[in-house]
Amino acid sequence: MRIVIAPDSFKECLAAEQVASAIARGWRRAAPEDQITEVPLADGGEGTTVALTEARKGELHEVTVTGPLGQPVTARYGLVNDGETAIVEVAEGSGLHCVPANERDALAASSRGTGELLLAALAHRPKTLIMGLGGSATTDGGAGILQAMGARLLDARGQDIPAGGTGLEQLASVDLMPAIDRLSGVRLVVACDVNNPLLGPNGAAAVFGPQKGANVQQVVQLDANLGHFSALVQQQGFDIASFPGSGAAGGIGGMVAGILGAQLRPGIELVMETVELESHVKGADLVITAEGAIDAQSAYGKTPAGVAGLASIYGVPVVGLAGKLGAELGELHQLGLTAAFSITPAPMDLQQAYQLAEANLEQSAEQLARLLHGLSGRR
Repeated sequence: MRIVIAPDSFKECLAAEQVASAIARGWRRAAPEDQITEVPLADGGEGTTVALTEARKGELHEVTVTGPLGQPVTARYGLVNDGETAIVEVAEGSGLHCVPANERDALAASSRGTGELLLAALAHRPKTLIMGLGGSATTDGGAGILQAMGARLLDARGQDIPAGGTGLEQLASVDLMPAIDRLSGVRLVVACDVNNPLLGPNGAAAVFGPQKGANVQQVVQLDANLGHFSALVQQQGFDIASFPGSGAAGGIGGMVAGILGAQLRPGIELVMETVELESHVKGADLVITAEGAIDAQSAYGKTPAGVAGLASIYGVPVVGLAGKLGAELGELHQLGLTAAFSITPAPMDLQQAYQLAEANLEQSAEQLARLLHGLSGRR
């Protein structure tokens, strides 16, 4: 059998390459003669830089930037096509994984580190810059990115506003041209994994704020602050709120498209295209995809949906493996997902699930291989 393994990362647990390797090891235990191709993926969030850079045989670079709460973090960016294309992602410079769960502060977290990462990549003078959204710790509408790139976001006294979403409340005037000029002559393509608007009950603060540490009152405050930011820049002719995806990465999606002129593309489509997944899938007997959670939300721009949709074109069955499996998978099945299974064999807490993730992936893949080969042997 020809097996294609095309997973995303298990966020805050395993990189996509580790997930793919674990599944391959498990499958080979049961079916060592099968031809296995590993194609690690990402949907614009954590792992996008590595997935795209390695797929295009580029170079990864490291730089120290300002983390979400001000601490230094090491972030990576990629250069491909002889340096003509640079690749960055929000999760590297301003990722949720950079902040311990008990220290997360949705009000104070800033995207400045991502702006510093952009500047490091732009120093190579690329013609195209691909930017992955997702996995962010911030809800500042990209204000930190703008500040790092030279924009002036000032309060009523003419002072720089404080970092994070809380600082937007004090915003009185903006000068965005220094940041815009930094991207002069550069095509900015942004891989976006969600369609949420910037504001409202389905917006950046309401949907994603709680996982970044925001309580109910803070969600209301962040939504209001983002609304204030949007209204202020709209006076200068910049729309950061009216389109799908503007709420991605705490509002960075709206900022990069509405102010920096980025083209928003579905992240998984961009990644699958870059790694040439179609060339592997069309000759496969089975595709295995995986993500930390596969649920109803996975149908909206996530890796399992993208993989299932592509495989369905060629009539190739797709099996999903996940640490957590949702109850409503109907839309995923309509897209082409054949079946999905949880890798967790027994009740366990989150930390234990993280620790055993590789072993559980191996075991699940082995059992799946035994089942399919057993069934094929009966035909």
